[in-house]
Amino acid sequence: MSDNHTNTEEKETPSSQDVTGSEQSRGSDDFIHQGGCLCGAIRYQITHRPFDADYCHCSQCQKSSGAVFQAWMDFKVEQVEWIAGKPVEFTSSEHVRRGFCQQCGCTISFRDTRHPGYYTLTIGSLDNPNLIHPNYHIHTANQVSWLNILDTCERYPLDRS
Repeated sequence: MSDNHTNTEEKETPSSQDVTGSEQSRGSDDFIHQGGCLCGAIRYQITHRPFDADYCHCSQCQKSSGAVFQAWMDFKVEQVEWIAGKPVEFTSSEHVRRGFCQQCGCTISFRDTRHPGYYTLTIGSLDNPNLIHPNYHIHTANQVSWLNILDTCERYPLDRS
């Protein structure tokens, strides 16, 4: 996510765009899944489905992850529990903190200090990343020219707002 973007609008997503990607977990109160970093020093548990999920193509996400885009999922702070270790945070701009594992360098989180009630985690850090399907792409104006993504997600040249 670019350092000037945090989606704080929690909203119901239509079942066709349900970020869980699973019919079985829709409407279920027992959505508990875990994830963590590459080396296992950081482990977390999420107790709810994310209220949103996206692909970000901004240069900050590219540089911080070493990839051409990053896939994120958004939660309320109380829905994320750290069960082993916690990310070390890098201040990438005035309001943004990017979390990573101090041992292996794995990108784990994104926080905007202007929205202290929300926490964003990388979808790829889930033990089963197939559980979450992003709903849209942001900062596509910065998408690398050789990447051709054929999904049906909405695309926004900058932020979604």
